[in-house]
Amino acid sequence: MSNKPKDTSFVFNASLYRAVDLLSESFTEMHLQQTPGINNKTNFSATLPKQGVGENVALNTLAPFILGQAAPLDSAHALAHMDPPTPWITWATSMFNARLNQNLLHPATAPFARQAEQIVIDWLSPYFGMQGGHFCAGSTIANLTALWAARDAKGITKVVASEAAHISVAKAAKILGLSYQSIAVCANGTINKDALGDLSSACLVLTAGTTATGAVDDLSIASAANAAWVHVDAAWAGPLRLSHEHAHLLAGIEAADSVAISAHKWLFQPKESALVLFKHLEIANVAISVGSDYLVAPNIGLQGSRGAAAVSLLATILAWGEEGFAQRINANMDMANQLANFVELHSQFILWQRPTTGLTIFAHKTMSVDELLTLLPTGMFSRCQIDNKDYVRSVAANPNADIASILDSLRRISI
Repeated sequence: MSNKPKDTSFVFNASLYRAVDLLSESFTEMHLQQTPGINNKTNFSATLPKQGVGENVALNTLAPFILGQAAPLDSAHALAHMDPPTPWITWATSMFNARLNQNLLHPATAPFARQAEQIVIDWLSPYFGMQGGHFCAGSTIANLTALWAARDAKGITKVVASEAAHISVAKAAKILGLSYQSIAVCANGTINKDALGDLSSACLVLTAGTTATGAVDDLSIASAANAAWVHVDAAWAGPLRLSHEHAHLLAGIEAADSVAISAHKWLFQPKESALVLFKHLEIANVAISVGSDYLVAPNIGLQGSRGAAAVSLLATILAWGEEGFAQRINANMDMANQLANFVELHSQFILWQRPTTGLTIFAHKTMSVDELLTLLPTGMFSRCQIDNKDYVRSVAANPNADIASILDSLRRISI
């Protein structure tokens, strides 16, 4: 047995309990002012420090900034973005992951983490009519991976998507050397299927939950378009398939060749966590696999080294089950409908469309979006632009949002 003393920075330290305690503290500007030598973010040294201050001092110094200056995504009035709070079980598993630093590139460096990913993929794939797939760092990478598979497996030469498609789709086409065609949308924000044309050499990308409005393209196109490949970007709305009440909104997704889902959106996972799923897994894997002398198993997908994001999702699924996800997603959908009902009935507001996937888009009749947002708590709503007109945008992704309080805030400014 080696007598070499261990570097204590790499072994368990009771100060980790302090880190957990810090999660429950409420940090204010006063904490920052009381931090010796660091009163605000501009006062950090301009150059890399020659000597360290030690883990405890570093932790206590940074906590007010990391925890105190972050957007409170779980606050009662937060209903602005496709960025949900995370369940506490993922805080624990994220700490486990950081401690172990597993690398899914190699079976030897991630034995259970690879198994955990396969379990989650096997559980979720049937909801979308897919055979399998893998995790990646976000739907930008998931979309790129799907288009890569489409190019190399089916020889597509162009990508066709709506003008409301996520920017990652156009970026992926550019990276892959494919031409890109943007199709106009209908009044409800969905792709105009009458303008699609010949898709025999194209990958048609349909969006299930556009970023601006949450619109869902007509997914029945997937089985009728005669495209060489159909990919559904379900980064936002994909988890609706776990809800019996709302799964029908994505009817037709099972006819796609590939699907992207952002787990760090409506599956409530820490960033960076997403899935790319394929209808014909073996065909896709052959197209996106690369081997090397140092690899025991082929590297499938764009990323080489990657962490154990599936561990947190596995833990959440075990804790909640399908019903737990459905309950929270259904509650978010109900929040969006309550907000839309209020806006629709209020004489001073204009509702753009009824919400489809938890996004409520509206405007005030006399105030600009900036004026309205200034009068509301920070982080309550965001903004978007449709046909060169500014709108207030609400995204129901926060299970802890208090819709009654949010509606009260709107009532107060409209008196």
